[in-house]
Amino acid sequence: MIEVWTEKYRPDTLDEVIGHKNKVERLKSFVEKGTVPHMMFAGPAGTGKTTSAIALAKDLYGKNWNRNFMETNASDDRGIDVVRNQIKDFARTRPINADFKIIFLDESDNLTSDAQQALRRTMEKYSSSCRFILSCNYSSKIISPIQSRCAIFRFNRLEDEQVREYIEKVVEGESLDIDSSGIEAIIQVAEGDLRKTTNVLQAATTTGDTVDEKKVFEVASSLKPEEVRNILESALSNKFLDAREELSDLMINRGLDGIDVIKAIHREVFELDLPDKKKMKIIEKIGEYEFRIIEGGSPDIQIESLLARIGAMD
Repeated sequence: MIEVWTEKYRPDTLDEVIGHKNKVERLKSFVEKGTVPHMMFAGPAGTGKTTSAIALAKDLYGKNWNRNFMETNASDDRGIDVVRNQIKDFARTRPINADFKIIFLDESDNLTSDAQQALRRTMEKYSSSCRFILSCNYSSKIISPIQSRCAIFRFNRLEDEQVREYIEKVVEGESLDIDSSGIEAIIQVAEGDLRKTTNVLQAATTTGDTVDEKKVFEVASSLKPEEVRNILESALSNKFLDAREELSDLMINRGLDGIDVIKAIHREVFELDLPDKKKMKIIEKIGEYEFRIIEGGSPDIQIESLLARIGAMD
């Protein structure tokens, strides 16, 4: 059976959590005092929200931590019934050799409005015996009465050096053969997401050969910086058909998602030798076309339109 590295290298204690030093120190102080408030962990995926919640429970409860800890994913069960039944049933039972239980509700911003109202009442009623940790990507989607009851922790994407530190840890633990170009490529592809870092690294090692830049971009289905730069330079030189052909070839061969291409273009714009004013105009258009794709526009047509707009700029 193939091990899943995201689970194998998940920290067991708060001391092992990479990055988020100030947040980890606050969580450790809760453990030391033996008291935990309702909390909300907000931020992008792969930044350590679930890891921090589980590490907190392990530090607080010890080896039998899972007796007093419940994890549920709101994207699977997002209606009012899961709050009234599953969550409420766990909250009302007495904690085992502890003052309170912890319910970790992942992706809580996917809960319906009615479910959030039911959750608010459950948080009020069982606050003496149960604490809630809500994890979400967008805290603005959580109703104000819940937000006001929680200590809010905002998780940012990890810095490149922190991702590098994690990669080196996995490389050492698995005795991997990886060169410096492979490490730099993983850092670029992952964008501060440790879950993506782990998955890309594991996928890139499947052939047993040295992990290098080429292999990383292949398994990640991602564009290399020089490829994006060539497309942009063709568009800026009014060679629209060349830019379109290069883009189409890459998207067909790699099966790239439109949003991934837009993000790659956004990253590379800042490296172009252009006046800041022109970069600002390009960034404005990138935002517009990303919105169009998210709203259901055809990625191919929208990205080609973006390249046409870039070429037509003064």
